Amino acid sequence: MGKEKVAIIGSGNWGSAIAKLAGNNVKKHSDVFDDSRVPIWVFEEEYEGKKLTEIINTEHENKKYLPDVKLSENVVAIPDLVEAVKGATALVFVMPHQFLSKCLDQLEGKVEKGAKAITLIKGVGVDGPDIHVFADVIQDRLGISCSALSGANIANEVAIDRFSETTVGYRNEREGQLWQRLFQTPNFKVQLIDDVAGVSLCGALKNIVAVAAGFIDGLEYGNNSKAAIMRIGLLEMKHFCQEFFNDVKEESFLQESAGVADVITSCLGGRNRKCAEAFVKQKKPFDELERDMLNGQKLQGIHTAKDVHIFLKAREKLGAYPLFDKVYQISWEGLPVEKLTEGL
Repeated sequence: MGKEKVAIIGSGNWGSAIAKLAGNNVKKHSDVFDDSRVPIWVFEEEYEGKKLTEIINTEHENKKYLPDVKLSENVVAIPDLVEAVKGATALVFVMPHQFLSKCLDQLEGKVEKGAKAITLIKGVGVDGPDIHVFADVIQDRLGISCSALSGANIANEVAIDRFSETTVGYRNEREGQLWQRLFQTPNFKVQLIDDVAGVSLCGALKNIVAVAAGFIDGLEYGNNSKAAIMRIGLLEMKHFCQEFFNDVKEESFLQESAGVADVITSCLGGRNRKCAEAFVKQKKPFDELERDMLNGQKLQGIHTAKDVHIFLKAREKLGAYPLFDKVYQISWEGLPVEKLTEGL
């Protein structure tokens, strides 16, 4: 059997941080991976008068989304998605969830037979009363096994080698071990669990909780209130997962980085909390804050709150998850943010 060929699909802040890990680790584990080249698909754009792919390939740095962090020279930026995945057997999806469907449209029928994938994308796919995690969407659309990675992972901290943990939810243990080899370093610990849905859902739903925590910070309610929001939010995450998905593991919530640890770090830092605090203090709409504050990155929590609201409404479950409901109502319906804690 030949060596695994890695391709990374997405080159934002988190995608570039993951590319750094993968570029180094394919060389460390050259018995398993082809270490000559790790293509990374880059949505072409101009930065400081140059094409972003040109900057990455000549300076080995994503100066727009992950400045001051050097990428291994085997990480090669490619602007054509189909070309980037050509011959790849290990696909890493790491992009804002808003772009996934169009990418899959281009990739159907173009992926290497027998390939496998992992998704680092946060969010859920909702169609009325039906809800899907993106690992399932990728698996169904491309006909390949897809695992999921999520955890307490602020990208900039991972990129500069600060001690962190993450969780891979795998389809089978052999694939889990492959992804562990691709990403793990002495300071980035990769835990494995047989729970693709639980890991995926924690990664999506914690962003709703982070928005609520940002509202609390904007209101200057203090640490007691934020701790309460985190506890209530984690419980709603757990109940939601167990109500609507089969076989979600109990330990994903309290024993894995994807659960409680990610709730904590997202409520202390991260883009969702930051923008939600600014929403309260600056009284600007979220689309304006996203444009002004995120340097081209996408806000996720308010969109996941909307998706969850659509799903719960279709299932006639509005009111069953009061914190999720409040985040949606404040973000999309103009409910005063001071109403956040009423009825929790």
